[in-house]
Amino acid sequence: MRAPPPSLLPLLVAAAFLSLSIATDKIDQTASIAGNQTLESAGGVFRLGFFVPPGSSDGRAYVGIWYAAIPEQTVVWVANRRNPVVRPPGVLSLSADGRLVILDGRNATVWSSDDAAGSGGVATRATAQLLDNGNLVVSHGGESQSGSTGRTGLAWESFDYPTDTLLPGMKLGVDGRSSISRNITSWRSPADPSPGDYTFKLVSGGLPEFFLFRNLSKTYASGPWNGAALTGVPNLKSRDFIFTVLSNPDETYYTYYVSDPSVLSRFVLNGTTGQVQRFSWHRSGGGGGGWSSFWHFPLDPCDSYARCGAFGYCDVGQSPLCSCLPGFQPRWPQRWSLGDGSGGCVRRTNLSCGAGDGFWTVSRMKLPEATSATVHAGMTLDRCRQLCLGNCSCGAYAAADVSGGINRGCVVWAVDLIDMRQYPEVVQDVYIRLAQSEVDALTAAANRRRSHVVLVIAVVASISGVLLLGAFAFCCLCFWRNRAAAETAAAGGARDDDVLRLRAKKHPRDDRRFSDENKMSGEEDDLDLRLFDLAVILAATDNFAADSKIGQGGFGPVYLGRLENGQEVAVKRLSRKSAQGVEEFKNEVKLIAKLQHRNLVRLLGCCTDGDERMLVYEFMHNNSLDTFIFGDGEKRKLLRWNTRFEIITGIARGLLYLHEDSRLRIIHRDMKASNVLLDRNMIPKISDFGIARMFGGDQTTAYTLKVIGTYGYMSPEYAMDGVFSMKSDIYSFGVMVLEIVTGKKNRGFYDAELDLNLLGYAWTLWKEGRSTELLDEAMMGSSCDHSQVRRCIQVALLCVDMNPRNRPLMSSIAMMLATENATLPEPNEPGGNIGKSTSDGELSQTQSELTVTVTDTR
Repeated sequence: MRAPPPSLLPLLVAAAFLSLSIATDKIDQTASIAGNQTLESAGGVFRLGFFVPPGSSDGRAYVGIWYAAIPEQTVVWVANRRNPVVRPPGVLSLSADGRLVILDGRNATVWSSDDAAGSGGVATRATAQLLDNGNLVVSHGGESQSGSTGRTGLAWESFDYPTDTLLPGMKLGVDGRSSISRNITSWRSPADPSPGDYTFKLVSGGLPEFFLFRNLSKTYASGPWNGAALTGVPNLKSRDFIFTVLSNPDETYYTYYVSDPSVLSRFVLNGTTGQVQRFSWHRSGGGGGGWSSFWHFPLDPCDSYARCGAFGYCDVGQSPLCSCLPGFQPRWPQRWSLGDGSGGCVRRTNLSCGAGDGFWTVSRMKLPEATSATVHAGMTLDRCRQLCLGNCSCGAYAAADVSGGINRGCVVWAVDLIDMRQYPEVVQDVYIRLAQSEVDALTAAANRRRSHVVLVIAVVASISGVLLLGAFAFCCLCFWRNRAAAETAAAGGARDDDVLRLRAKKHPRDDRRFSDENKMSGEEDDLDLRLFDLAVILAATDNFAADSKIGQGGFGPVYLGRLENGQEVAVKRLSRKSAQGVEEFKNEVKLIAKLQHRNLVRLLGCCTDGDERMLVYEFMHNNSLDTFIFGDGEKRKLLRWNTRFEIITGIARGLLYLHEDSRLRIIHRDMKASNVLLDRNMIPKISDFGIARMFGGDQTTAYTLKVIGTYGYMSPEYAMDGVFSMKSDIYSFGVMVLEIVTGKKNRGFYDAELDLNLLGYAWTLWKEGRSTELLDEAMMGSSCDHSQVRRCIQVALLCVDMNPRNRPLMSSIAMMLATENATLPEPNEPGGNIGKSTSDGELSQTQSELTVTVTDTR
């Protein structure tokens, strides 16, 4: 039989492959994969095959592994990322000697596992299998004669050669037995999986530590491993993830596992942001879902590698960020005062290199970079101290292993101490070598502070005792007064009908339901709030006449009313079509009736009659803020810069009261321009507490399945995952500040050339030093403090940071706004930095709400 012409061979090969259905998780030396054919792991978790990256214009094909069960193709491993198939069709098969190979349309080898693994021995009965953990393994029928992996029968596995993603069970580190270094390297771009600029890897030497490189420069370090944690990631522990760093003479690596095997999670090096990120797949109703990023590094400015230079440390809780270690001073004081700590610090007093030196303990520290340090595994800290004193080059020491709360071994630094930062919680102590005179001075200063603290405690304890006795006496007096009043009421005594317990006179059924459901844990059952009769409301609003309507919100319409005494009021009437309801009505009554502040709208009373629910507020003559900043040119011109700045600071004071100064900690959850009202004097008043939540004790964060709010103002973690906190209000405040400065809506603004919304556009101009170009054109020609404008924009960008941890608290925001010469942190790229968007819209989901107390760990 004659052989077919060479020109027909590719077509015949392709036809053979297309006719082959690969409905299995493995192939052997008699099968191959081409075109749209794929392998799928036994449990249907992962899929392997050829793919073309989205957005790729040249059609280059790669062999990759991606999740099989989710609609969004997410590639976690690429075989031939350096050598794509440019001459189709591509074919993946096992060679006669047991290697995985990728051939192009001309039968040329594009990639082989030999290239990656150094294999190449002879093997029979070879198979390649895709496992449910995402690992592609090549096994030989008997022992692997090449012995490349050192494991019987297993010749090669993809887990040894990560690309940009670390899956549960994969290792990041070095295997000395097989000479394999497992790193992750970012894609060049979302359309190009070839190696990009960023690499995250272990650097051997001293204590284990992982570094993020941009090309050859270090940009972030995890901190050395101290047996219990990576000291630069003190909050690594999680109930959902198990993290491990193993270090022994054979290998050193980091790995993690997910406690729930059904959870899809990946650890990715993002080449666009230059961050290592942890994602989990968030499932939603209807079978959809999306990836949620809940952890990333670098996290804040102090995560920048060696931010404060040699012998300096960084602390995000102070300004400026950089400080010198005790006994040290800035090398270049002028640069230091301007916020440039890169020059580091130098000793105030030189060491004597002997008995004239001592040590000072610095606490809660990320250990200095330890790749050039010396580790003595079996040495006690006392012996380590003597060893350090005997070495003129030694500058510090610390315990090498603190697992289980016990110090084991020691690590000694005979080099400059760099990349240190201090945390609020305990991480580890570092013992800094200083001249004894410096140690004595620091000890004396600490004793003075300690004596002062003891004196303060004694005075406070004495005052507290007196107050406690007074409070006890007052409680006894109140008890007897209340008892006497109750006896009087039972006897038919008179009482004031203007201020009543919160209950309706005419509808006892409604009254009972409202009263029972309105109880708050640890709070009074009754609210000292005026209850208006429905007839009074109808008379005040002319039976809710159309001419009386002054607004419309998520709660329902708002009407202007005039009471019999001439007082003007605003009446919010719950609409039957409202996404909010009785719960929101009761919530607003409970919260705002207990709050009093100049920058909060005042609730005068309420009305409940049958199905009617109404709130009666003081009337704000200038309506809401959005009618000015988004109004016509004439209205916007009325808001000169000084007025806008006063409005910004007034809103900040109101939020500060809600978050930190009131007896209740209130999270508003719907801060936006239309919920800020302006009185006759343009003083801002925060309103609409229908979906607000009260936090108590040490609670800082809550989760909800009922996400309600307004697009454009909702923080990313709240919109995507239902996580809300003070930081979600602060995000909304940042959006409002940018809107007040620019006169443009976040969701109405769109820059077609840059494909950015208002947040992204503001950040772009800030980076280019052109932030004042954001100023509302309606203010052109009027006097304006440009340094004040820049400060407001910078504060706003800090507030809209993607990561809630990076956003400042309202107390810090109020201080930054009020301080002209304050040195502010540099903002990061904002969260919610998306392209074209539409007008505001209410978001409501009807699932039940679950609130969980979470306390800050950092």
